[in-house]
Amino acid sequence: MKRLLLLLALVAAAFAAPARAEVRLKDLVEIEGVRGNDLVGYGLVVGLNGTGDGLRNSPYTEEALSSLLERLGVNVQGENFRPKNVAAVLVTATLPAFARAGMTIDVNVSAIGDATDLRGGTLIMTPLNAADGKIYAVAQGPVIVSGFAAAGEAASVTEGVPTAGVIPNGARVEQALPFDLADMKSLKLSLRAPDFTTAARIETAINAALGGPVARMLDSTAVELAVAEQFPSPAHMLSAIENIEVAPAQKARVVVDQRSGTIVLGADVRISRVAVAQGNLSIRISETPQVSQPNPFSQNGDTVVVPRTDISVSEPADRKVALIEENVTLSDLVAGLNSLGVSPREMIDILKSIKAAGALHAELVIQ
Repeated sequence: MKRLLLLLALVAAAFAAPARAEVRLKDLVEIEGVRGNDLVGYGLVVGLNGTGDGLRNSPYTEEALSSLLERLGVNVQGENFRPKNVAAVLVTATLPAFARAGMTIDVNVSAIGDATDLRGGTLIMTPLNAADGKIYAVAQGPVIVSGFAAAGEAASVTEGVPTAGVIPNGARVEQALPFDLADMKSLKLSLRAPDFTTAARIETAINAALGGPVARMLDSTAVELAVAEQFPSPAHMLSAIENIEVAPAQKARVVVDQRSGTIVLGADVRISRVAVAQGNLSIRISETPQVSQPNPFSQNGDTVVVPRTDISVSEPADRKVALIEENVTLSDLVAGLNSLGVSPREMIDILKSIKAAGALHAELVIQ
């Protein structure tokens, strides 16, 4: 608890500085059209040590295996085979922007049947399709699994997820996506965090760097660029502006993670005049059952358990009331709550109550 409170105090001290850090343009925006594309495929992992799908429970695995063997010239129709070293998997990958034929990309492999472990398995050639149904890559290779599972007669242990793994550089790109950046006459910069002030600053910074009205803010999410004549291509123009530094504007926001008790407060958080009382009412209930036995050599007595319950209620006499003045800064808020000796989880409840009272002028995000 003390470590988390100290962390909040350090964050407050860091945000107390009036100057706002500048960020490179490439870290604030995305180029419209320059994006990755998701790929997916259905395949088989073979070579497992008896941890594959039970073909009786996963008939699609048997059908896919039969189809694979027939394409390889092996006729298994009518044969009764039940291998336990094969698992049906879904293979996913992301085709990056400007990927060319022959490049390799990483793939993720996840079991979809009742296989218990993919360690030691090898993914057989699996076509990867995009949303348009076309094949853009083919995956194959040994599966790397970080998790493991072990079991005995009376106990078992599982670490990580043994039914999912990765294949680094496991897919080869077969064709590129139809996108030609060189023919574009204008570009659009999409802000990762939409904000009118940030978009206006980006427009001003680009025009000042290039010496002309090249950039034009469309709205809080986009800035349009006209490809300047002094650049031989849009790619040259992007390389010239992507390192321009801009100070982004952010909304006042408080992010709360109730599971871990983590609180992150933005630098622009302000609180109106409000009073906070934080009390610790403790109720302790303890059970101390006692055994009542009959006298020695008694013929009619029974041994019974007599319940004994003790209840104690305590409340600190030095409970404090904190008065938060008008337009308190982040550092003042954290220092004041720390002086009350509140824990991070109690601080979460206090922030919720301040927000409900209308005194917290920030967006409260609870995860």
